[in-house]
Amino acid sequence: MQSKFFPRVRIEAVLLMASALACQGALAQDLKSFEQRITTKVLPNGLTLVICQRPEAPVFSYTTFIDAGDVNDPSGQSGLAHMFEHLAFKGTSEIGTTDYAKEKLALAKVEAANDAFEAENLKPAGPDKQKIADLKKAVLDAETEAHKFVVPNQFTEVAERNGAAGLNAQTGLDETTYFWSMPENRLELWAWLESGRLSDVVPREFYKERDVVMEERRMSIDSNPMRRLFEQFDATAYVAHNYGRSNIGWPSELSQITATEAMDFHKKYYVGSNIVEVIVGDVKASEALPILEKYFSRVPAGPKPEDMTTVEPKQFAEKIVTIRDSSQPVYIEGYHRPSYRDPDDAVYDAISDILSNGRVSRLYRGLVRDQQIAAVAEGVSPYPGTKYPSLFVFLAFPLPGHAPTEMRDAIHKEIEKFKTADVTDAEIAMYKTRTRADLLRSLADNQGLANALAEYQTRYGDWRELFKQLDRVDKVTKADIRRVANQVFLPSNRTEAWIETAAPSATPKKDGGAE
Repeated sequence: MQSKFFPRVRIEAVLLMASALACQGALAQDLKSFEQRITTKVLPNGLTLVICQRPEAPVFSYTTFIDAGDVNDPSGQSGLAHMFEHLAFKGTSEIGTTDYAKEKLALAKVEAANDAFEAENLKPAGPDKQKIADLKKAVLDAETEAHKFVVPNQFTEVAERNGAAGLNAQTGLDETTYFWSMPENRLELWAWLESGRLSDVVPREFYKERDVVMEERRMSIDSNPMRRLFEQFDATAYVAHNYGRSNIGWPSELSQITATEAMDFHKKYYVGSNIVEVIVGDVKASEALPILEKYFSRVPAGPKPEDMTTVEPKQFAEKIVTIRDSSQPVYIEGYHRPSYRDPDDAVYDAISDILSNGRVSRLYRGLVRDQQIAAVAEGVSPYPGTKYPSLFVFLAFPLPGHAPTEMRDAIHKEIEKFKTADVTDAEIAMYKTRTRADLLRSLADNQGLANALAEYQTRYGDWRELFKQLDRVDKVTKADIRRVANQVFLPSNRTEAWIETAAPSATPKKDGGAE
């Protein structure tokens, strides 16, 4: 299973072939050794702890994996999961405040003032301008009062002062993850910090942070033709499922998200049954478990949130999106495919690998090296998410003098080859070898292993599936690849999108100025 766009690590083919036999034996041995070093425990509140002892250095890395991401944003509240990720760095009732009792009252006044402002602003007949100005001032005054109790960035500063490295978080479509590395003698401090922000988060400086995210949207999407294209591509490819919504949030919805809604999201999704906590490093389970149980038992219990029931309907007609912009041209197209649970998931990985993995890949040889019409050409899957049925996406950047439509025609020729003739024995062997080598590489450092264990424990209920996936890889045949290509790569199942370079609009001449 692959969880990121352009997910594979590139490894030189000659090195892969040399290590093929060694990889197979090493993985079998690794699974046995991991089983001896990994302890899994489900707490009474439903939270799953996974501890992997790696005593090579006196440090540990962790991943907190929340089984909720942008796809879980409630209707009309796109961007909420991402907003809450920001909120999780603002501290708790114990850290980030000089007097939480007073701050709590001040934050309630902020929310009441914002509710009044929003009610006036959303009146069907339109807001009263003077009343809006007065209500906006009331919000700002309430925020100023609440800010008096804030100790800015205290959560992050405490962690980094105690050796935290790589402190970060990521909101994906399917999940939200928090992670960093730390000296092993700071395990209890980490457990206090991390469990605190899971169980005791405070909507501190919420509207200030909402403005930050709004600016992030303006900078990363509204001002970026490539990101705008992908946002429109997603919205066109999906008509029902939430994979078609903006992951950072549609402007009109993001600008109206409230702290109350963020806390409702936390109450629903940040429950023990929806969280996997993985610790990898110089940590003995027998010594760590009492500490982890003490702190992570604070996370509220609750039922696992219901899974999404919306199913994207079958696409019956080709869709096309064109953006005309004075920027670099690009071409993308996507075909609907099943989720990672589908028996053919490894077949899609094989097609992606043969098309895109390195300089021996078909798209590189065909469009970049031989025809010299593209700077980059790749076919990747799954996109935009993994948990639900997604897309197999092709991407190409034309070289100067070449158009997106040339990319389309060249890609379609490569697709037809998959549909009409078997791939070679060498290509399928290289795919299997690279997959094994990629897995070994991904497990080489503590953080990579923590990320992988957390994802597989969440998605399959058993981290061992990280290794068992290789059984499915080994079973992929040339006939499977040809069959899947003919099932999925159909014009009626296709959404195309491209940027067509347009001449810059003329800048109006100012009076007395030169052109």
